[in-house]
Amino acid sequence: MPIPADWPTTEAEALAEQERLRPLVEPTGAIGDDRLIAGVDVAYDDERDLVVAAAVVLDRATLAVVDEATATGLIAFPYIPGLLAFREIPAVLDALDALTHRPGTVVCDGYGLAHPRRLGLASHLGVLTGLRTLGVAKTPFTFDHRPPGPDRGDRAPLTDPATGEEVGSAVRTRAGVKPVFVSVGHRIGLTEAVGTTLALTPHYRLPETTRHADSLCRRALAALTAADTTGATAVASDVN
Repeated sequence: MPIPADWPTTEAEALAEQERLRPLVEPTGAIGDDRLIAGVDVAYDDERDLVVAAAVVLDRATLAVVDEATATGLIAFPYIPGLLAFREIPAVLDALDALTHRPGTVVCDGYGLAHPRRLGLASHLGVLTGLRTLGVAKTPFTFDHRPPGPDRGDRAPLTDPATGEEVGSAVRTRAGVKPVFVSVGHRIGLTEAVGTTLALTPHYRLPETTRHADSLCRRALAALTAADTTGATAVASDVN
């Protein structure tokens, strides 16, 4: 998929876009009766400047997969910490658009308000799409937290060391396992985001949405690489 013509191409443009979008984030809301919940994730082929995005929709009650889609495109932005959304969102939007079932909520493998400018991938994606979003990250980025209690469901504030502001929660999804870091994306409150994360982690540390999306984008990238390798071999054989 092509990169949108108006997509930021410089750090200054990306920072300005974050400042423009940040006031549009709605940091409250509940899941309500949303039946479908999606996970999105990406995998990179840096040698060919490609990104593969996956979107997987689950039934919230059963956690069964009801829909999935992938999209491949050029990496849309250079690697700059704090601006990773600009690398990923074009392909993620294409994957979401390819779904036949529209989810009410999207779980991102990353941050929402737990971001230096309070506009991580989850918040950015939520504002652009209007969907309810939350971020569930594996690491706390630049923020502070004390260890949550040892039991499943224990949580501790994730705070900005510069301001003391609570930007998310360190949440224990499995007893004796490292916590995940949950933050509001768009149109959901932090308590609701934590509750949703726990509902999506009945057996593993990471949400089922993230696990399925991660697996799908990796498989799609591997298939793409295999197809290209086979094609290159066939061409070489013809030439010889």
